[in-house]
Amino acid sequence: MGKEWLSMSAGDLGRGIGAGEIHPVELVEAFLNAIDSHPEAARIYARTTAERAHAEAMASAGRAKAGLRRGPLDGVPISWKDLFDTAGVATEAGSALLRGRMPTRDAAVLEVATRAGTVCLGKTHMSELAFSGLGLNPVTATSPNINFPGAVPGGSSSGAAASVAFGLAPAAIGSDTGGSVRLPAAWNDLVGLKTTPGRLSLTGVVPLAERFDTVGPLCRSVEDCALLVSAMEGVRVPDLAGADLTGKRFLMLETVALDDLRDAPARGFEAAVALLERAGAVVERRRVPAVTEAMSLAGMLLTAEAYGIWRDVIEASPDKMYARILDRFRSGAAVSAPDFVAAWRRLDVLRVEWAGAVAGYDAVILPTSPILPPDAERLLSDDAYYVSENLLALRNTRIGNLFLSCGLTLPTSEPSCGIMFLAPPMAEAALLRLGAAAEMALR
Repeated sequence: MGKEWLSMSAGDLGRGIGAGEIHPVELVEAFLNAIDSHPEAARIYARTTAERAHAEAMASAGRAKAGLRRGPLDGVPISWKDLFDTAGVATEAGSALLRGRMPTRDAAVLEVATRAGTVCLGKTHMSELAFSGLGLNPVTATSPNINFPGAVPGGSSSGAAASVAFGLAPAAIGSDTGGSVRLPAAWNDLVGLKTTPGRLSLTGVVPLAERFDTVGPLCRSVEDCALLVSAMEGVRVPDLAGADLTGKRFLMLETVALDDLRDAPARGFEAAVALLERAGAVVERRRVPAVTEAMSLAGMLLTAEAYGIWRDVIEASPDKMYARILDRFRSGAAVSAPDFVAAWRRLDVLRVEWAGAVAGYDAVILPTSPILPPDAERLLSDDAYYVSENLLALRNTRIGNLFLSCGLTLPTSEPSCGIMFLAPPMAEAALLRLGAAAEMALR
């Protein structure tokens, strides 16, 4: 039975615990044993938290026996990206700059999720300081891709995606600043949810660019995403029952998002759209000019904020960083304060234009990424290839971050190719209902 648990959804495992069919201690031991014996585990987990996991599982078992379970995920083990603080356990954010960093308190979202009964399995590898969508990290580890050996997994929540895809966690928690939940989810055939900025606390989360940083789950199902957000926020789980696509209106974004699509992502997206229409959705194609200008501001805004946050730490030991990530941070130094302020003011205007253009639609749809996962070795040796693939990887997901959207990616019929749904800020409940209906239509 333990082996079967490794491929089950978090929701199904929780139901098994509630029915008395799964013992939380046996469940966590099954995952810890799988991690210990897996040939790729060292590239997925930066460290496990076995002692904590056992203690939390034992407490969960006691609650289950007494009929006092705290929620639907009480006793379910979860992996956490290595930028969420864990008390007494190193949190290094994929960087030698933070080696040995030992928080004294859990991140706020981990505290809330622990009170809901989730079990902390360990900390997963990630892109250095979360500043790359590729998932390539020669400083600590580059996690594997479930579909293409030798390819990167997507980042920056690279190990988070791999932990679920390779059966070493039922679900994972990552962060998304420009696509860092949705891209690795898509490239590993998972469901990934980007939440609205401010929806989930960033207290105790190692920052990249706090105005864009968000917390989100990578899971096997839309239901699991809903359960995880509820556990981290401490609120009731959104109702997904009876979700239906009949009459739902989707805007297929033609501006930027459909440019330079590689063959497989194009096929996967087109097939997915056809299935949505077959299920009763109405899809309209439309351009939104605000997207082009907003995208031109993205690099300036993100790199300037990221370098402002990390400059002193980086410049004290720049030799500890992967050169390409170091260069990307340092590019923020060239942005002047007046230009930074002017860009933010302009983006605020463009956000209003976007909101007006997409009003009346249930969601905006687009391919999660225009490319497949690039080859890791070639990225290390070919500068032009690295630059082109790095820019394209997060291009489409970044649209959601610029416009404050919550976003959901679902797998399509093509391996490592997702379809993304963007909804207005704080509309996660409606987005998850749409996602549940779309998930059924895409099967």
